[in-house]
Amino acid sequence: MRITWTGTEHTACVCRRVCQRGFWETDSGPSERGPEVGQLRETENIGTDGQQLMSKGTATKGHRHSWPHGGAQTQLAPWRGTDTAGPMAGQAPEKRGLRDSQDASQGLQDSLFSSESDNSLYFTYSGQSNTLEVRDLSYQVDMASQVPWYEQLAQFKIPWISHEDSCELGIQNLNFKVRSGQMLAIIGSSGCGRASLLDVITGRGHGGKIKSGQVWINGQPSTPQLVRKSVAHVRQHDQLLPNLTVRETLAFVAQLRLPTTFSQAQRDKRVEDVIAELRLRQCADTRVGNKYVRGVSGGERRRVSIGVQLLWNPGILILDEPTSGLDSFTAHNLVKTLSRLAKGNRLVLISLHQPRSDIFRLFDLVLLMTSGTTIYLGGAQHMVQYFTEVGHPCPRYSNPADFYVDLTSIDRRSREQEVATREKAWSLAALFREKVRDFDDFLWRVEEGEPEVGTCAESAAPVRDTDHLRDSAKPPGSVQQFTTLIRRQISNDFRDLPTLLIHAAEACLMSLIIGFLYYGHGSDRLSFTDRAALLFMIGALIPFNVILDVIAKCHSERAMLYYELEDGLYTAGPYFFAKILGELPEHCAYVVIYGMPTYWLANLRPSPEPFLLHFLLLWLVVFCCRTMALAAAALLPTFHMSSFLGNALYNSFYLTGGFMISLDNLWTVPTWISKVSFLRWCFEGLMKIQFKGQTYPLVVGNLTIPIPADIILSTMALDSYPLYTIYLILIGISSGFVVLYYVTLRFIKQKSSQDW
Repeated sequence: MRITWTGTEHTACVCRRVCQRGFWETDSGPSERGPEVGQLRETENIGTDGQQLMSKGTATKGHRHSWPHGGAQTQLAPWRGTDTAGPMAGQAPEKRGLRDSQDASQGLQDSLFSSESDNSLYFTYSGQSNTLEVRDLSYQVDMASQVPWYEQLAQFKIPWISHEDSCELGIQNLNFKVRSGQMLAIIGSSGCGRASLLDVITGRGHGGKIKSGQVWINGQPSTPQLVRKSVAHVRQHDQLLPNLTVRETLAFVAQLRLPTTFSQAQRDKRVEDVIAELRLRQCADTRVGNKYVRGVSGGERRRVSIGVQLLWNPGILILDEPTSGLDSFTAHNLVKTLSRLAKGNRLVLISLHQPRSDIFRLFDLVLLMTSGTTIYLGGAQHMVQYFTEVGHPCPRYSNPADFYVDLTSIDRRSREQEVATREKAWSLAALFREKVRDFDDFLWRVEEGEPEVGTCAESAAPVRDTDHLRDSAKPPGSVQQFTTLIRRQISNDFRDLPTLLIHAAEACLMSLIIGFLYYGHGSDRLSFTDRAALLFMIGALIPFNVILDVIAKCHSERAMLYYELEDGLYTAGPYFFAKILGELPEHCAYVVIYGMPTYWLANLRPSPEPFLLHFLLLWLVVFCCRTMALAAAALLPTFHMSSFLGNALYNSFYLTGGFMISLDNLWTVPTWISKVSFLRWCFEGLMKIQFKGQTYPLVVGNLTIPIPADIILSTMALDSYPLYTIYLILIGISSGFVVLYYVTLRFIKQKSSQDW
């Protein structure tokens, strides 16, 4: 039988890239199948780049399609046989140079397509081989719990009451078993159960309940402690500090995650190994960045997120839609990195929606799900053959992942279509269960004796890694966590120069506006009422801006805080102290920039004692605002709700501060609010500092009557406590907000709006 290759490019060899158009022809005409039984030639190194273009293998007879005809991956080589009359027959020697140059050009294109021409393994997992097994798992999801409580209140529903009609099965009778050295891709349409499965495996099934079955890790039933020790979970969204470099991000995590038995040299080596393994050397000293701060690319940022989890060298790596938001080139390189990590004796499990064809062929195993049931579980290269045998061949030029996800999706556009597509999916699921019921790992195979796909040889004894995390290793203590967190926060904050300059300009501008308003009186003192208004504005205007800035900053870091607390990177206590103390340098600079111009422009008392007392009081009131904003940001899950709470408290304290209305004229509720109003105590303290022991003239017609300022303070009910008591009260109010902030961090999960 004669087999030739016909395509749009008349080259001397068969192109191994799926982008070239072409088809196989036999004596009987065009065929969708690959070549019949025949031996492929040995591997050749063709081209100046030295890349291996072909692999030795045998084309097996069967229904296996050849790419890009919708079939499984089959690497093709130029056909050589005695009965071949293809384009290579009788080729002149002088044309061989042209063929080699074309092959070199093709190899160059491949090297440009993949930025990872280095396939070396720099950081392998040297622990024991891992297995992840799911047995007869059925998982029920409470759909009402997936809706945030504040949205339920907006719908006039009580959040803490469970509704039975809102529960549905997210996973039904799921079984699979994966081992080290394999990469399992979970694909399916929206609502197929991918997210629920990852929640169950990682032990983060919020709002769900396991009805039956269990997850086993290394032959042991899954527990939160076992999951934290063996499994690393990379979330869908990157949550990293934008102003740190890639190396600094990994170095800080190494300080928090690696045990105390590691020396600093070992930690640095681990960081460099992870950078080399993830191919981040070219951007190791570049800022991570985000959508507002320019930094590394999206694919590199996703690799940094993987590196954060890879630092402690886990045996099982789980990723939730790692290619989401990436372009096709970056997504391909990322999955290629994950494939290489799996070859380093790791178990890699990823969830994807519909991967493109060149990503699909990188997978070892594929789990196709719909409505929580298994439609196919087996080798990626066998998927087309399986569906062809059950009557659903993949059309020519189609991506198998796209075609079979569409085939098994539930169409909810009408009731009739939903019933029909659901029945088809159930029949395919029942057919698959029938075919794999005799296999202990529930993988479909072409032949029963076929070796497992992508499994590392267990006979090869792994090299002992003295740096590998042991069960008895002691994690870093609270003091080390605190020092690492405060260094990380200060490094991130002080590199955000635009924000620091904006805050400084804001404080300076407000101070100058207030100061120039009261400037120009020379030796003449302002009237009592004008000076009282000045002192109230000094203590009341700037805290409003501080509240909004602190709440916005806390909510930008809230998701990262939630993930790191959930991963056990540190506890709430060290983060609490690092957050409070780490903002003090910026806080002190802010108060100085705000307070200095106003004090001298408004010609307040120039002696040192009033000046220092004035600044100390202003420092305390701004600190009260910061702690109140921190508590509001930690208490409520969204920026708008926290801003509303902060503004409501501030306005309440503002109106009961003793300037808008006399404290003696307040009724019961505002009076109690004024007791905890730091603006009231700031106003009273500033009035005492500037007016205590002073005499002010009172002009009545042609008469000028000198009146002691103490009498005026008593009339305004601003002389009820001595000055030192006011300082103690402000310290007490700020301490109350600090305690509230710690309690919210400790007992309220810091979920952001995207994590519901």
